[in-house]
Amino acid sequence: MVPGSEQWRDEQRRAILAFARRSKTEGGFGWLDNDGGLDTEANLQLWITARMTYVFSLAHLAGEPDALELAEHGVRALAAFHDDVNGGWYSELDATSAPAQTGKFCYEHAFVLLAACASFAAGASGAEALLDEATLVHRTRFWDADAGRCREEWNEDWTELDGYRGANSNMHSVEAYLFAADVTGDASWRDRALAICERVIGIHARGHQWRLPEHYDHDWTPIANYNVEKPADPFRPFGATPGHAFEWSRLIVQLAASLDKPRPWMQEAAEALLAQAVSDAVDDDAPAIPYTTDWHGSPVVEERFHWVIAEAVLAAEALHTYTGDTLYEGLARRWWSEIDEYFVTEHGWIHELSATMGPSARTWQGKPDAYHAFNAVTLPSLPLAPCPAKTIERLAV
Repeated sequence: MVPGSEQWRDEQRRAILAFARRSKTEGGFGWLDNDGGLDTEANLQLWITARMTYVFSLAHLAGEPDALELAEHGVRALAAFHDDVNGGWYSELDATSAPAQTGKFCYEHAFVLLAACASFAAGASGAEALLDEATLVHRTRFWDADAGRCREEWNEDWTELDGYRGANSNMHSVEAYLFAADVTGDASWRDRALAICERVIGIHARGHQWRLPEHYDHDWTPIANYNVEKPADPFRPFGATPGHAFEWSRLIVQLAASLDKPRPWMQEAAEALLAQAVSDAVDDDAPAIPYTTDWHGSPVVEERFHWVIAEAVLAAEALHTYTGDTLYEGLARRWWSEIDEYFVTEHGWIHELSATMGPSARTWQGKPDAYHAFNAVTLPSLPLAPCPAKTIERLAV
């Protein structure tokens, strides 16, 4: 079977969902170890429960048996993370279902909005109320109309705004906003996604030779040395992140495809982001793609993550569909082959490998969720727009 072919991806989607089912816990979806066992010592994470709710919602729309039950379990579980006093959702719960910390983060709330959109499209019980609040919270707490980008972090009662601003949370907000535009019919969400891309990519990525700064202060001035002493942080690493360049590239293509009149800069930016990431991080003599580089394009954290190569192949597939350029077809073929050879196992996709493609746990322990792998084997079968929640039914068997 050819890696990346329709048949191969169908088989992988079934295997990924079978593995992901093991993550169901009483309180949501838990953290799995390398063999698919639940890590009973780990706290429940909002981002994991939200992303798994998204996965099972789309799986239901694609005709997967019992996926609706799992999506509805996720919707109910998200209620346990909800702050009933102040609104919004806590990012982490301990073994007693109490908040392990009380800040409100854009990154996690972007995935709540994504899960709300997908579960609403799937017809999950309780999803409409979830969507109503998720859109309200994003619109009133995280969206900054003056900046044309999202704020990052509030305290528990929304009275203190942290000075940090991040590209990662804005990227996932673009994804969630594209879903929100299609699912709710409110085009203002697409306008917000476009505003984010115009600024984060059109200003910051373009101004740094398409190596996107990830970290900023309150007025969106890049902080070049952020986490230089902790370069392998899972969410806020030092330096440029090729995997995010690929992810932004794919999202810009999807945004362009959703517009009646795509902006002229969009294809240029999507192609330039991918080209610079390939130039910096893809080595013909070494498989897969390192996590981070410095500002000259030299690798810093050389571990290979499954999500990075998943986003690389999605960007290549999207650009090939959008432009017809065979360059992207060739890159996709290479990355599908490397995914098949190095990352696919009978216990789900490996989360992290060393530079020599051996086991590594420098950044990630086990296998937290199936979001990136599921997207990788699903999105290439669908149109670039509208969002998968509106088109995935064509995969139903």
